[in-house]
Parts: sequence; C-alpha cells; structure tokens
Amino acid sequence: MQTAPTATSPETHFHLIRAADLAPVPWKNGGGITRQIAICPEGATLDTFSWRISAAVVEQAGPFSIFNGIDRFIVVTHGASMTLVDAVDQSRRSLQQGQTFAFAGEAALAAELPDGPIQDFNLMVRRGQGLGELTVRQSAQRLVLYEGSTVLHCVSGVFTISQASINGREYQLAAGDSLQATLPAGCQTLVEIVPEQAGSSLIDARIRHTAVVIDGD
Repeated sequence: MQTAPTATSPETHFHLIRAADLAPVPWKNGGGITRQIAICPEGATLDTFSWRISAAVVEQAGPFSIFNGIDRFIVVTHGASMTLVDAVDQSRRSLQQGQTFAFAGEAALAAELPDGPIQDFNLMVRRGQGLGELTVRQSAQRLVLYEGSTVLHCVSGVFTISQASINGREYQLAAGDSLQATLPAGCQTLVEIVPEQAGSSLIDARIRHTAVVIDGD
C-alpha cells in the first residue's frame, strides 16, 4: 500500500544554486571544461565524493574521463547530438538532446560530435553509496521527493518550483539555475514544478542513499 507523503520536515533543506555562481574547472582528464553544480559530502574531491553533479561543455571529440567505482548518468542539454564510441568493442551509441544514458565510470568511452559542440548534464554516484536517476521534465507536474537528495536543474526557459503546501516556499529557476533538496531518512514532501515559458526544460536528478520501496499501483 502506497504511503502518503509526509509534511516537510524541519530538517528538510533547500539550497538555490545560481548559474552565475558556478566557476568553470577542467575535466579530470583535462579535455574540456565543466561547472560543478553540487557535490556530497560538501568539500569532497573527485576521489572522495559520494555523488557529484556537473554541467560540461564538449567542444571537440575525445575520450571521457575514467572514474573507477562510479555509476554515471548523462543527458545532452544543448546541441543536436553526441555519439559515444566504446574503445573495447567499437560499439556506437547516438544520444539526441534530452535523451538520458547510464554507464559505468570505468568504461573506455569517447565522444564524437557529428553536429558540432554540445553541452551535457552529468550525475555521478559512487557505487554502493547510492542510486541515481535522471528524468527530463517539460510540463507542469507535482513531484514526490523522497529521502536523499534531489537536484532540479533548469536547462532552458524558466521554471517556478514551490512546495505543495499552504505555507510552502517558492523558487524561480532561470536557465542554468538549480535547486537542491536534501531530505532526511523517513521524510517525503511534494513540490510543484511549473514552466513559465514555452520550450522550458528541467532535469530532475535523484540520489537515494538507500532504496525506497513503494507497494501499490
């Protein structure tokens, strides 16, 4: 039987992350530029994070950085497409804008850019420390947030995010802005997401530190 979401706990934390505050840094392998949106624990390095979210600019073909023990999730946010080539078996996978893809950080993948430079959104979760998921949303919806961490990232347009309660807070995200919600164990809450412009797009990135099992329809 599905359990109804509880009211937001006083321990629930919302953190607004503005695009203008994100500094560009080199990729791990030096092949491009990325902007770190969020990392856990705060202050962790590329070798010690439990999970990390970033937005990268891919201007030229080349290999992905290797992250041993990491589960990776990616979606092209700007530009037409990117082709991933596996160095081991030479298999190829084309990713169109808005299409999500999950792969192991140990995989020897290289990117080709058949239609020119792209930008992408990345979620990395250390294996055994959490479960990750990416969803692209473009319409007004009510979302249930579970224990763990959620990052709502505005790709294009403008989104209004509000808690679905009488006294709920409201946040407005422009392109490149993100809202991070951290919920303690046993807590669930509802948020409303509303696109304010035609063509608005939002990425819903979830990290569950423990699996949440729900029975029902």
